[in-house]
Amino acid sequence: MQTHHHEHPHTEQHFQQSATVRDVVIGMSDGLTVPFALAAGLSSLSVTNGIIITAGLAEIIAGSIAMGLGGYLAGKTEIEHYDSEVKREYMEIKEFNEIERKECREIFAQYGLSHDSQVKIVDELAKDDDKWVDFMMKFELGLEKPDINRARQSARNIGLAYIVGGIVPLTAYMFTHTPSSGLFFSSVMTIACLATFGYYKSKVTGQPPLQGAMRTTVIGVLAAAAAFGIARLFS
Repeated sequence: MQTHHHEHPHTEQHFQQSATVRDVVIGMSDGLTVPFALAAGLSSLSVTNGIIITAGLAEIIAGSIAMGLGGYLAGKTEIEHYDSEVKREYMEIKEFNEIERKECREIFAQYGLSHDSQVKIVDELAKDDDKWVDFMMKFELGLEKPDINRARQSARNIGLAYIVGGIVPLTAYMFTHTPSSGLFFSSVMTIACLATFGYYKSKVTGQPPLQGAMRTTVIGVLAAAAAFGIARLFS
């Protein structure tokens, strides 16, 4: 029992770290790419650095809110889905009791338990509706109960990561005087950040770091090049 007690917090901490990394990846990836592409597109037009900075900041604010709200709604949807499945499981163990018992026995059969063991375990499990439903949620549907605070945490993490990423490409336009020079330094800074971010993102998630750095950088550069080209085409 003591071993299990010490392992549980470690597992929960690992889950929280994974979820936070996922949020940061989502926010930072778009934060580095979208404002960079917008600034690159505006740099091809007859505008000043001040206009590019203003438009970029407006996009960062709108983008961080939209991304954060998207993360919040995704978390709320996950909670609502889990709750609806829980209600359905409670209904099914009442109205389709024997079918649910059979499904439960089949789960234990997959683990190599004998038929007698399956029957005994299911009979014991079925004495407590709450534990039975919890078991079926995890092992039949593969659903863990979502943390009710995750939706808010996800929104905050994604939104802040987007802002941090978005400020990087705009910084160059704050200490240069022309859009062309701003675009040059913005490109250098953003590409360096994209490569670094892609490297460490892949390293944390167990993927090849160099491949991740290259992939993230190429995506960002292509997005900016497309925006620049389209703006130049229609200017």
